[in-house]
Amino acid sequence: MRLHAVAIAFALLCAGGAHADELDDIIQAEMKMRQIPGLSLAIIDNGKIVRAQGYGVTEKGGKTPVSADTLFQAGSVSKPVAALGALHLVEQGKLALDDDVNARLVTWKVPDNALTAENKVTLRRLLSHSAGLTVHGFPGYAIGAPVPTVVQVLNGEPPANTPPVRVDIAPGSKMRYSGGGFTVMQQLVADVSGQTFPDYMRDAVLKPLGMNDSSYQQPPTAERARLNASGHLADRSVVAGRWHVYPEMAAAGLWTTASDLARFAIGLQQALAGSANPVISADMTRQMLTPQKDSAGLGIFLEGSGDAQRFSHGGRDEGFDTLLTAFSRTGQGVVIMINTNDNSRMMGRLATAVGRAYHWPDADNEQVLKPAAIKLDARSLARYTGRHELSSNAMGSFDVQDGRLLGIAGGFPDEVFIPTGTHRFYSTSRNCELLFIFDAHGEVTAVEVKTKEKTSKAPRIGPLLHTLKARRDPDPARTRKLQALIAAAAQGSSAFSDSPLAADGVKRDFGNRPIGELANITALTFLDQQAVAGREIERHGGKVASVLAFKADGKPQRKLLVYLTADGLFTDYDVVDD
Repeated sequence: MRLHAVAIAFALLCAGGAHADELDDIIQAEMKMRQIPGLSLAIIDNGKIVRAQGYGVTEKGGKTPVSADTLFQAGSVSKPVAALGALHLVEQGKLALDDDVNARLVTWKVPDNALTAENKVTLRRLLSHSAGLTVHGFPGYAIGAPVPTVVQVLNGEPPANTPPVRVDIAPGSKMRYSGGGFTVMQQLVADVSGQTFPDYMRDAVLKPLGMNDSSYQQPPTAERARLNASGHLADRSVVAGRWHVYPEMAAAGLWTTASDLARFAIGLQQALAGSANPVISADMTRQMLTPQKDSAGLGIFLEGSGDAQRFSHGGRDEGFDTLLTAFSRTGQGVVIMINTNDNSRMMGRLATAVGRAYHWPDADNEQVLKPAAIKLDARSLARYTGRHELSSNAMGSFDVQDGRLLGIAGGFPDEVFIPTGTHRFYSTSRNCELLFIFDAHGEVTAVEVKTKEKTSKAPRIGPLLHTLKARRDPDPARTRKLQALIAAAAQGSSAFSDSPLAADGVKRDFGNRPIGELANITALTFLDQQAVAGREIERHGGKVASVLAFKADGKPQRKLLVYLTADGLFTDYDVVDD
């Protein structure tokens, strides 16, 4: 879900040319370091778009620049815009926030079970991710592949590539992110409005807010497709067919521009302030921007309070990433869209830079410290290389290039660290200190990451795979079983979901959807095994005790990490790039 924009009005750039130059330098440096093909941003200040600009190209290797008219997929930033459509029906008296949605659903209904006997699925719960519904997100469908109807998606029926959307925890009991819940909302809006979802959103939300370049139409028309950026995968290769199709429109299907998403944010800011809004009233906006469960409002996530309260959402579709963050009361914010999947903090860093330039209420104006560096030779630096678990199912790596320790995210440099003391390093771009923790054998087991906000520990998963060579497999029979299990996961067959070799959590979360990145693996060649029990690494609810590294032969050739529990059960995998 993603990014773009082009020079719209430097005359309105109230922060001045110096800010423009500084932001340009920061953006271009980040894009170069992270190898981002194209980027678009729109900056909101004093309730207006004061800057909209595009950078880079619509497709890697091409010459077409990202412009103000370039369309990107918004991914999950589709959700808050779609939520506005549902709330508009509430304003009209056609829906109620706290009624059982099954009373208004016609084409499909939420299957009842013991969990829904007393606690019903309501629109408020759908929009606040607290309806107890399954299916976190959607991978979309390749161009040319069969595309399911919304009902097939909700039932998990072929050709849908995700499990059925069902209630498996008590509605209202907790916040758990669910794209499936927003797909229920999509069907609800279509049933109640009597229009297709794209047509209703066009008439009720997009046009009234001036979001004239935006559409939920899936797939896009040929005319609009000419304006689309091409998506790029995490390795920066172009998505086959340039993008995926998302019948789950409310959850992930909006094609838009950074400027149009800024118009959406401005519409909420104005409505909250009491200005006329053709879609939503001030009272309904206050409800939307009030936490319902944890940090979730109605379709949007919230943090801070008073003038520093923000509403935000991130998004990812195949080949696109997006970030929208804006302040409820100060008329400030930013939208950033990129035409690649980037597994780093880059967009957060850019938002921080915008906040400093435009004096946001919570701007981080702290000067980056410059502690004295000590000298380490290449052999000493190499001790600190390796792969770490930054958070559940999120990895980061450290490598050495040109005598520097680099933080690596998604295979690309992301941060430079200088040595400052015994096992200590400091970032050159933010106030962040690393302390590497060693065991009695002199091996790194974790790195402690200390910032102003918190101190966290990232356990070490293992070495960088480019440092490994094939060696004798200590358990060839295990490798053969894992290869068969991975082949079943690639096909989405019951041989995976029924296998005694897979942990319950990963079987539940993977379901029977095919996993394309595991397809066409013809052989696994053993590279390494790491004992990590006690390091608090957890995948899909399973505590990881060992991590196996393999070279995966086939087209394309890959490198694979396999995570096993203490009982030897498969609990996750990662296709890695080093």
